[in-house]
Amino acid sequence: MLEIAPEKVAHVIIKAREWDAKVGNWTDPNTTADSEDDPAAVLEDSRGDPTRGELAGFIATLNDDEQASLVALVWIGRGTYEAEELDEAIETARDERVNSTARYLIGMPLLADYLEEGLEKLGISADDAKNDLR
Repeated sequence: MLEIAPEKVAHVIIKAREWDAKVGNWTDPNTTADSEDDPAAVLEDSRGDPTRGELAGFIATLNDDEQASLVALVWIGRGTYEAEELDEAIETARDERVNSTARYLIGMPLLADYLEEGLEKLGISADDAKNDLR
């Protein structure tokens, strides 16, 4: 049984999408223009950008069972485990955890996609979970 609320997973998905959308700093050092004048600069990954910290902080506040379920969802979403193997995936996530769960998950470029796919494979609508956040 999944040990994390779908709404919490949806929150991680939303924050992961925000993080994935970030791009490198594009301010041209040869011009006087400032990227802060550009509305698209919200996508720029700057030193003070809180997006990564918000995502990591949220994951870190989850209890061990929720973190293990989140990792298991990712593994199911990317095909490492089947939906029927959820309990085994959660147990493996608990047993094999050696580093920060947040760091492990944030290092995955397709984190949001894997989580959505994992929810869908378990018969949980990611869209419904996101709508419940609003």
